[in-house]
Amino acid sequence: MDTPAPPPPYDLLGVGIGPFNLSLAALAEPVPGLRTLFCDQRPEFRWHHGMLVDGARMQVPFLADLVSLVDPTNRWSFLNYLREQDRLFPFYFAERFQLPRREYDHYCRWAAERLANCRFGTEVTALHWDAAPGEEPCYRVELTDTATGRRSTVRARNLALGVGTRPVLPEAFAGLAGHPRSFHSADYLDRRAGLADARDITVVGSGQSGAEVFLDLLRRHEGDGVRLRWLTRTRALAPMEYSKLGLEHFTPDYTRYFHGLPGPVRDALVTAQWQLHKAASAETLAEIHDHLYERTIGRPIDTAPVEITPGTAVTGTRPGPCGGLELHCRHTDSGAEHVLRTDAVVLATGYRAARPAALEPLADLIDWDEAGRYRVDLDHRVATRPGLTGGLYVQNAELHTHGVGTPDLGLGAHRAAVILNAVTGRTVHRLPERTAWTGFAPPAPAPLDRTPVLPRPQELTRAATAGR
Repeated sequence: MDTPAPPPPYDLLGVGIGPFNLSLAALAEPVPGLRTLFCDQRPEFRWHHGMLVDGARMQVPFLADLVSLVDPTNRWSFLNYLREQDRLFPFYFAERFQLPRREYDHYCRWAAERLANCRFGTEVTALHWDAAPGEEPCYRVELTDTATGRRSTVRARNLALGVGTRPVLPEAFAGLAGHPRSFHSADYLDRRAGLADARDITVVGSGQSGAEVFLDLLRRHEGDGVRLRWLTRTRALAPMEYSKLGLEHFTPDYTRYFHGLPGPVRDALVTAQWQLHKAASAETLAEIHDHLYERTIGRPIDTAPVEITPGTAVTGTRPGPCGGLELHCRHTDSGAEHVLRTDAVVLATGYRAARPAALEPLADLIDWDEAGRYRVDLDHRVATRPGLTGGLYVQNAELHTHGVGTPDLGLGAHRAAVILNAVTGRTVHRLPERTAWTGFAPPAPAPLDRTPVLPRPQELTRAATAGR
């Protein structure tokens, strides 16, 4: 009896299914002859589940869906989702460019549950590179079914890492690690009920998550005497840059410009451009101000048990002597230090790109930069050692090489299309040459005109007269 031949390798296997790899799956699905598989250890799609607060809205327009900015006719577009949900007319009359967060999450779930190339409950446990003589060089991908524990192995010519980011817990909060009343905003909705008997709650972090958590707490604790505090290390609660020309930093044009800069310049720019990608929206800040204004009508504003304190860094923490929490703080401008006592802390302190454990068998074959980060080319392909010839692509792990647009959903479909074009070696999706009015690079120097300059006739006459 003949042994059945092993199935051919996948052309592309995605590790993790967040919005970016989901976009890649959606754009890859209709490509004829392209075999793709996307795996995620979670049983279902989940996107910032702990921050799906009522009233919270996206910071990008609805066109920043999985496919529309590359292929608006694709069946996985947000408008087609609305059609399938019989919500086109309600959306039309709502006249909202930015979606509720909960609706974006539901849209992604709708797509993830229907895409045939997405497999949930499947953990990628190890990635190997096989280049045995006489066989096609491929990645060997070890999978584990998280429900049954069953293990299997598949092969792939290319990989796309889309494992997302992990919450950042600053070192200053190490003294509260594991404390039930100190947690990251990523877990806010899951842990909010545990704050019910807290009489003093502190939110740390000036970005959109911090603003949304603070606003939600304001709404939930109006008139009950609970003291709410918002601490930020930044000197001002400045709004997200949202001018039309400012938003051109989130175009492929700026990505190409940023990628061509020297590494130290790129690192400095990412830090300096915090207001482009880490600040809170002007709308959310306005809602906070409106709420406080309404809350204090007819009485002095300092009667509300609310403190908003920018320019204050937390330098250390520990559990308090009476069951509360102690935050050791330093005022940035004055250098003054003080101890703040509170009952609970919500850390809206951002996220950082994660390196998946499954990548460890390939670690020695990756050409890391001096800081231990991926070197990523314009096609989002990671630089590897000569022995590894398969494509290794990353999504949302290239802030240091591609700039502030890296985590932005508005560039997700474009990046997915770039990766697909690179994997297939052809133009699967036609992409525009120019996407911004702004020219970020200096103009090219004009060529030197080496034509000899001859004196004009009147200059020759003057010279002859002067010589007499």
